[in-house]
Amino acid sequence: MTVRSVLIANRGEIAVRIASTLHAMGIRSIAVYTDGDTDHLAACDTAVRLGADSSSYLDIDSIISAAKQAGAEAIHPGYGFVSENADFVRACQSAGIIFVGPPAEAMDAMGDKIRAKDTVAAAGVPVVPGSVGAQSDAELIATAETIGTPLIIKPSAGGGGKGMRVVHALGELPDALVASRREATAIFGDDTLLVERYLARPRHIEVQVFGDTHGNMVHLGERECSLQRRHQKVIEEAPSPLLTPAMRAAMGEAACQIARSVGYFGAGTVEFIVDSDDPESFYFMEMNTRLQVEHPVTEMVTGIDLVQWQIGVAAGECLPLAQNQISLTGHAVEARVYAEDPAREFLPTGGSVALGRFSSSARTDTALATGSVVGSRFDPMLAKVIVHAADRASALADANQALADTRILGVGTNIAFLRALLTNPVVIAGDIDTALLDKIAAEYHPPVAPPWVWVAAAALLDGASASDGLWNAKSGWRIGEHAARSYRLRIGESIELIRLWSDPVAGVSVGDGERVQSKVHSTAGQVSIEFAGQLYRADATRTETAAWIATDEGTWHADIAPEPRLRHHDGEDEDGEIRSSMPGVVRVVSVSTGTVIERDAPVVVVEAMKMEHTLRAPLAGTVTVSVAVGDQVAVDQLLATIHPAIDPQEGRP
Repeated sequence: MTVRSVLIANRGEIAVRIASTLHAMGIRSIAVYTDGDTDHLAACDTAVRLGADSSSYLDIDSIISAAKQAGAEAIHPGYGFVSENADFVRACQSAGIIFVGPPAEAMDAMGDKIRAKDTVAAAGVPVVPGSVGAQSDAELIATAETIGTPLIIKPSAGGGGKGMRVVHALGELPDALVASRREATAIFGDDTLLVERYLARPRHIEVQVFGDTHGNMVHLGERECSLQRRHQKVIEEAPSPLLTPAMRAAMGEAACQIARSVGYFGAGTVEFIVDSDDPESFYFMEMNTRLQVEHPVTEMVTGIDLVQWQIGVAAGECLPLAQNQISLTGHAVEARVYAEDPAREFLPTGGSVALGRFSSSARTDTALATGSVVGSRFDPMLAKVIVHAADRASALADANQALADTRILGVGTNIAFLRALLTNPVVIAGDIDTALLDKIAAEYHPPVAPPWVWVAAAALLDGASASDGLWNAKSGWRIGEHAARSYRLRIGESIELIRLWSDPVAGVSVGDGERVQSKVHSTAGQVSIEFAGQLYRADATRTETAAWIATDEGTWHADIAPEPRLRHHDGEDEDGEIRSSMPGVVRVVSVSTGTVIERDAPVVVVEAMKMEHTLRAPLAGTVTVSVAVGDQVAVDQLLATIHPAIDPQEGRP
């Protein structure tokens, strides 16, 4: 059969990526969207509104209705949302619409982690020791006592690291199970959990498999996905620097055997755990019955468009290549750019993108553009930067350069951290495991802003605050030499006082430094500055209270710093306010107004971009709660206040 129109039941970068292949194949692409989420629409031929909010992407009836309305012959689910929902596959079949993916029966078998482990174990493939079948919390605790710690909790219906918890002591398990069930229910609509033995130095290696409806099954090599945080992949590469040709063949055949055992067709990924201390051994972890986020690195080393293959298989075609015709050439690396702040424990960020520009030397999968608004409704991934080179060392270097060329201003990102990863000696050596990224993160420090960046930021803000007319402008005008205009700025954890003089001789001082001559010129999107005899240029933007400066060396966000706060006699801040560091939804309020708590006690849990973040008391005292469970909160919104106890002898906190 011929597929002439496909509805993409997804959003963001994956919708744009699928649309690009459909366009190349001459197939009409149909987007769906919700209110305020339209960045991906320009890539498609037409679009249908699903509903008001993000939950509409999970509404099976709405998606089927949109497909009928637009005359779609097929639906591609992308990844996430309904991509691994067997009921959605059946709904497509009932509506006479082709589902671009595996059969519902295979999805049932592999989409549930518990059933998948049972199926794979029966097929003779090694699995990680853990719980069997759906269990209550008491049963999971009993299983955990048998297999020992460390162990990992996983939502049976989940993926992408959501709802997972690593537990190092059995006493931590009850609270961790409660939190995992809550996240699993919110994200997947299913709170079934399993526990598994957590390997101390595991490597996460996955194999791309592909089958057709005629019984053909191949693998397209593996991807190394060990560089991850909170079980969320950050850097992926193909092939793995660990595997020998013999190991690759063995894992590839095991993956194909698993797929055949459930009658699989279409694109799928079989994920394995490899013990770094015993690299010849590998254990089945799970199978993702969909296209993976990191599929581009496989496309790069094989030269195969996986979406094109998906469309062909869905249309009833045979796979274009046999196993002996598939080869891997060179090395590919993918870096995921997230809206998050590595200097603040990777808390999600957000805002309006004042500049979105990507490297011409790399493939970048994204829907982000200048003017996009990054909120808290969706996963924080903004873009994927992918490179392909002759060897691994060159690919790592090229990925680093492509990230250096990337400009995202107005929203905090992890780009500087990604570059630190790619240039880390241990990563370059290939001696990686799933715990390595957290170790690097613990020692990570953002690039330090040089003095000229502080000056450029102050000059941009000085221009933003000025208005026409001598008497309204903050010019520092007076008879004789003009007074300096002062700006107390904050970049990261650093604060500096910047003074600007404009007449009779332009000059600046940074902190306690001497006054030096300087000239600043800004145009739309750029700033150039002469400072201490050197000329610097950067991409730049500003608001009334903040400036963004970006070069190949880093991106810096400077905002007006608050005045210093008074402190206790013991050095604690008197300010006991707990404010949300991100936009999100309040999921848990652990205390009530009037409760007396200790420092670091949990107070509020905010969910943002599908992750939960626990906010703790900055000091000991009595709580006043300002929010309730279910409240939508903005950045810097007051959540609670801790009132310190009064010292009866000194009459102060």
